[in-house]
Amino acid sequence: MSIDHDSSQPPAATRDWFFPSPSFIHHPPPPASSKSRRRFSTASTVSQDLPESRPSSSTSSHYRDKNARLRRRVEFPRRAQRSSKQEQDDTLSARKLDALGDRTTSGETFVGFPGVRWHIAVSAAIVITALASLVHKNFSLHNQVIDLQDHISKLDVRLQACNLLSDVDYLDSTSLETVDHPSEGLKHLALVFSLILLCIPVFVLKYIDFVSKSRLPDNTSEEVLLNKQIAYRADAFLSIHPYAKSLALLVSTLLLICLGGLALFGVTGDSLADCLWLSWTYVADSGNHANSEGIGPRLVSVSISFGGMLIFAMMLGLVSDAISEKFDSLRKGRSEVVEQNHTLVLGWSDKLGSLLNQLAIANESLGGGIIVVMAERDKEEMEIDIAKMEFDFKGTKVICRSGSPLILADLKKVSVSKARAIIVLAEDGNADQSDARALRTVLSLTGVKEGLRGHIVVELSDLDNEVLVKLVGSDLVETVVAHDVIGRLMIQCARQPGLAQIWEDILGFENCEFYIKRWPQLDGMQFEDVLISFPDAIPCGVKVASCGGKIILNPDDSYLLQEGDEVLVIAEDDDTYAPATLPTVLIFLQKVKISVWRGSLPKDFVGPNSTEKILFCGWRRDMEDMIMVLDAFLAPGSELWMFNDVPEKEREKKLIDGGLDIGRLVNISLVDREGNAVIRRHLESLPLESFDSILILADESVEDSAIQADSRSLATLLLIRDIQAKRLPFREAMVTQGHRGSFSQGSWIGEMQQASDKSVIISEILDPRTKNLLSMSKISDYVLSNELVSMALAMVAEDRQINDVLEELFAEEGNEMHIRQADLYLREGEELSFYEIILRARQRREIVIGYRAANAERAVINPPSKNERKKWSLKDVFVVIAEKD
Repeated sequence: MSIDHDSSQPPAATRDWFFPSPSFIHHPPPPASSKSRRRFSTASTVSQDLPESRPSSSTSSHYRDKNARLRRRVEFPRRAQRSSKQEQDDTLSARKLDALGDRTTSGETFVGFPGVRWHIAVSAAIVITALASLVHKNFSLHNQVIDLQDHISKLDVRLQACNLLSDVDYLDSTSLETVDHPSEGLKHLALVFSLILLCIPVFVLKYIDFVSKSRLPDNTSEEVLLNKQIAYRADAFLSIHPYAKSLALLVSTLLLICLGGLALFGVTGDSLADCLWLSWTYVADSGNHANSEGIGPRLVSVSISFGGMLIFAMMLGLVSDAISEKFDSLRKGRSEVVEQNHTLVLGWSDKLGSLLNQLAIANESLGGGIIVVMAERDKEEMEIDIAKMEFDFKGTKVICRSGSPLILADLKKVSVSKARAIIVLAEDGNADQSDARALRTVLSLTGVKEGLRGHIVVELSDLDNEVLVKLVGSDLVETVVAHDVIGRLMIQCARQPGLAQIWEDILGFENCEFYIKRWPQLDGMQFEDVLISFPDAIPCGVKVASCGGKIILNPDDSYLLQEGDEVLVIAEDDDTYAPATLPTVLIFLQKVKISVWRGSLPKDFVGPNSTEKILFCGWRRDMEDMIMVLDAFLAPGSELWMFNDVPEKEREKKLIDGGLDIGRLVNISLVDREGNAVIRRHLESLPLESFDSILILADESVEDSAIQADSRSLATLLLIRDIQAKRLPFREAMVTQGHRGSFSQGSWIGEMQQASDKSVIISEILDPRTKNLLSMSKISDYVLSNELVSMALAMVAEDRQINDVLEELFAEEGNEMHIRQADLYLREGEELSFYEIILRARQRREIVIGYRAANAERAVINPPSKNERKKWSLKDVFVVIAEKD
């Protein structure tokens, strides 16, 4: 940086000399002042001192030369410029002094003259004025010199700072060169260290193997080999800790990066940090080693890349296993069900299909529901089996989960505490084992900490275990004994053909079923008036609030509904009926009710007084219960034939062990016959054409297998029908009308259908598919299967109060379903409305719930247009709820 002075600055000679010599002698110009010399020597002093403190090197010489050139560029032009200006000023001053000397010399010659004095005075004044101006300029220049010196000092400070920064840069570059170029010893050490670390695992494994082999012959039976212990510890660590595999993979990756970085540091000239980063790139991307140059770097890079490929393969395996395990858990149904107000089904059996169908129909009015099924089966197998069921779920979703109902964690997985109903299905197989498992399931359900929102419906196989389950479950449990239900229905249907179809219509949700609801507008009305207050339903009973919610079927006509009472009705759905005010036709019925009430019925009902002859083919484990129920229903003098392959001595022992006292039987007598029900010659020894009813039971010996039991029952049915057809008189067989099917009378099925007109055969079929096959052939009066049990379970699951109604209808005492002939309520050709028939039936305290026309195959429950009159036939039958005959 150069500093240029102002050209108007006075010469140096003028600054340094203020007054001329009195003798006016011209003197040579003095040298430059000390201030000027000090001012120009500052920079040179700095420039001479600073380079001595820097290290002697090529870089230092470079910076020194650069600073010297800078100083020369600043100082030398100033000196040359000042020298030229000083010479010009000296020359000018010399000329002025010479002229003045000349004038003085000439003036001395004329000193006595006045003109000479005047010139001297003028000259003196001029000189004084010039001197004054020079003094003023000198002070001003002195101030400027001080300012310039301050400025120069500041510039020197800056220059020194620049030199220091240059020194720092020099030191940094020197250190970087030192780092970038580490010593060869350090590189060899890093390479050897990496090789030692790589060989350590090999030596450790060899040592373990050596120690294990050395200890083998000494203590073979006492000590476990060291390698086995280590393998066990590693296996336990990986099994106990869920993230052990990921942690091992991370440690392996870090070790590979460190070993590879050390090896690269030993064979390349890069820094350790760069080598570690390069090692990571080789591990992450095996293709990065292609840019390596030299044998050593290439060997190391290939080794790192190979290790990276192995680590990547292990990582890919871990990720794949984790994803597969997650999908496998979802596929196997291990995830938690986040639902509420759902129906939970625990267990799996042949009844599940019918149960799901009934629940789907029940939820149809709600737009569908949620059913969760948990069983000890694979989730995919359950879903496949459910998908094969040939019915429409009607918007209901079925969710399957694998698990055990005995484990609280599995119960929590299906949100058991939020379910509105829990159904426990009985297992196929041994009855006692199935009921024991159901008991343990109830214990698990009652042990749920969150509590249960809904009730528990338990299917039992043996009636004797019902008391124990209710004792454990308390008020939460409703039981349905499947074996007992089927047995009682078989007896009722054997005595009253066609009753099974009515039960199927009432128990299933496809037609009409039982509902209980409170109607405040009916408070204070008599039950007789309530009967004709529902156009779309038929009242059957009252749930009395004052008796703790007890349901009374078929109450007295004079019973007045109190506040809080609920009405039990038979209707199509819970939202399809409501009480109506008495319309005109009902007012008319009220007017004529007195005449109808006082009028006499066509004839009185006479209970069964004729003896019956019934045959049991097969042996059930609850045979004693069926015998006691049948003894209560039949007239005195009736006979019960038991034909099975159980020896007669064992029969009596089994009946006594079951609680039956044969000596206390009042109305029936037992007739034992031993034989095989699937062997024709054994069946031909029986008077099959003389029995009023024949019940083909699922034999106890094969009831564990539904297919085998159904095959046996089907074979027995075909043999009995064929024997009956062969024993019919030829003339009677020709005149028998084959109205029961479309088969020709010449075919074997036609002959069996003719034989079925003479006696009633009730078959117990466990598989609903077999039941549909037999129903189409119509060679049996009716087939009872587990489908009815599924209907009962679904109905109790939807409303637990219905279980009390079913228990009374199935019991030996109280009210039950009956099929009555039309001549008990009307005369031939009489026109009556259904309401009028209901009022007439009330004279016997019966509730008419439907009818079956003479030319119809199925009964109509809860008929529409109850106030319309129609002609009835004496061949029609009515379905009523009445007390036991």
